[in-house]
Amino acid sequence: MHSDRHRRRTVFFDLKYLHNLLINTIVSNDASTKNCINRPEFIPAYKAKSNMTDLPLIHPDRPGARLRPVKAFQHFRKLVADKEDTEQVFHVTNYLRGKRYVKEAGAFLKTPLAKRLRESGEYLPNLLDDHDVLRKMPAGSLAHAYADFMEREGLSAAGLVAEQKSFAAKVTQYDDQLEWYNNRMRDTHDMFHIITGYGRDPLGELALLAFSYAQNKSLGFLFIAWLGAFEERRVAPKDTPIFRAIREGQRHGKLAQKIGHQDIVELLPLPLEDVRAKLGINSPDTYQAILKSYDEAGLDANHLLGEALAA
Repeated sequence: MHSDRHRRRTVFFDLKYLHNLLINTIVSNDASTKNCINRPEFIPAYKAKSNMTDLPLIHPDRPGARLRPVKAFQHFRKLVADKEDTEQVFHVTNYLRGKRYVKEAGAFLKTPLAKRLRESGEYLPNLLDDHDVLRKMPAGSLAHAYADFMEREGLSAAGLVAEQKSFAAKVTQYDDQLEWYNNRMRDTHDMFHIITGYGRDPLGELALLAFSYAQNKSLGFLFIAWLGAFEERRVAPKDTPIFRAIREGQRHGKLAQKIGHQDIVELLPLPLEDVRAKLGINSPDTYQAILKSYDEAGLDANHLLGEALAA
């Protein structure tokens, strides 16, 4: 299942899916050679076929906010019981569809940068999967760090898009700018990992969800981050500061500039540490200290939670 990304998931999680919970449509795409503003000349401008410039901010038929935490919790437990049933993740966010996420999206969509990006039709997955182009950028750059990360983990941006096809086929799709924003949150997910320093282990994913909630106010992210933290705390060695790591992620997300609201193409050639400084990204010290303690105790951070729940 999902062979393109070669996912090796624990019970929670591959929480990679969790940053893409609100995506209900798949953008078809092709390549174009037209250059965008501030783009290094050797980077082709991959473009989507869809024209997002004339669409409404919110489609009039799109459902409004609703909060049904009991239903969300029921689907969360199904996810815990069957790690392959990733559809449950989408149900969680469906039942925790708050107004603040839409407000955050709307504020960004009205900015000149968002307008320019929509008008350009830029399609990030094709560019991000073109590692030959990324490798032409300076050593130590965000582009190199991204290519290294994706190759090491066996991931692809296109694979993340493909993973949502089955769910997207079951829900109503809306032609509006919010859909474009949802897709952008999906396409920048792995960039969040690299810029923040949170790994793909369960705790890293949970802390990153807390960071992401502070950035885009998706209640589903916060819900899963904290419920997941309780599960991780239950199986972690005594006195491991799991909750502190989640709070740290949430605090850091609030303090930093919003990663999904940046021009990713302009950031790619910059040194990774410069990108972190530019965006005000703090080091995840508590998370890193926990990983070190796991390693010293001979525990595998990637499998601790899954093995404990399977026992």
